[in-house]
Amino acid sequence: MKNKDPKTIIIETLSVKSSLKQQVYDKTFSVFNLAKEVLQEITNDYNGKLKGVDKRVLLEYKDRGKFEAQIKVAGDMLFFSMHSNIFEFDRGHVVWKTSYAQKDKTNTYCGIINIYNFLSDSFKYNRNDDLGYLIARVFINKEMYYFVEGKRQFGFLYSNFGKEKITPEIIKKIINTAIVYALQFDLLVPPYDNVKIASVGLMKKKIQSTQLQTGKRVGFQFNSDDVSEEK
Repeated sequence: MKNKDPKTIIIETLSVKSSLKQQVYDKTFSVFNLAKEVLQEITNDYNGKLKGVDKRVLLEYKDRGKFEAQIKVAGDMLFFSMHSNIFEFDRGHVVWKTSYAQKDKTNTYCGIINIYNFLSDSFKYNRNDDLGYLIARVFINKEMYYFVEGKRQFGFLYSNFGKEKITPEIIKKIINTAIVYALQFDLLVPPYDNVKIASVGLMKKKIQSTQLQTGKRVGFQFNSDDVSEEK
């Protein structure tokens, strides 16, 4: 593009790259809406099988708008959030090792659906300092091919990219895996030295809104495909 005038560059970019990103956005948005339907189905299905148990363990689904949805599972809250922008991978990303990406660079432009895990009590008691964790993110491209980046419990590999298109069955598998992961991701007692001193202000704040910071595991850091959650 060095020898092209700005007007030509702008027209070519808008007609090719910008058009491509709009296409990817539309596909990702359709998948996200499908995920909302699957979340509702899963909620109804499990609640139907949990009749007679403590009502507090029943699932609760909520559509939070165009780009967000949540499902409460006992003491856990899973947030599904679609990013409104389209992304390209940096050159060091492992996705470039796939033959699908090498065949056509435009295949790597993807929309993202993030899955976060929070404690449901963090929202119930307005504990705004509590922590949540990104447990997975789903990438979708212009052809509806996908891959999942996250903890190994998800069992998906980058090598799947370009070989399998996302379907309602796959979305259901991703959601169920996220639920299992959240339920097995326990809240651990923080080290004594981390909580042995508290300010008057903090205690007043706690009395008013129960806002001592809580996270599922102290020292947790998200690393894609890393089975170790603790330092």
